[in-house]
Amino acid sequence: MSTLDRIREQVAGNPVILYMKGTPQMPQCGFSSRAAQALMECGEEFAYVNILMDPEIFQDLPKFADWPTFPQLYINGELIGGCDITLELHQKGELQQMVRQAHGGGSA
Repeated sequence: MSTLDRIREQVAGNPVILYMKGTPQMPQCGFSSRAAQALMECGEEFAYVNILMDPEIFQDLPKFADWPTFPQLYINGELIGGCDITLELHQKGELQQMVRQAHGGGSA
């Protein structure tokens, strides 16, 4: 399976997935830390991939959705964006609603 196929499978198989440097509990960069914290504050589970532990994903993920930086947040198979967009959505209260809906919950 190619790396892009693995990414496709991960994005399709998880309602919310964050590609980040490190883990939510031990982030390896400030941007990844802030994005993971915003997701954790939503109160729903989310998948993550530590791109530092998978050099192929680290190399090929920017090609997947033509987004050059990390972290990258996908909800329902769609690229939402990186840290700035994630934090903006969180501050507006929209991220929690998006995450809840991705898990089959209704709107607030």
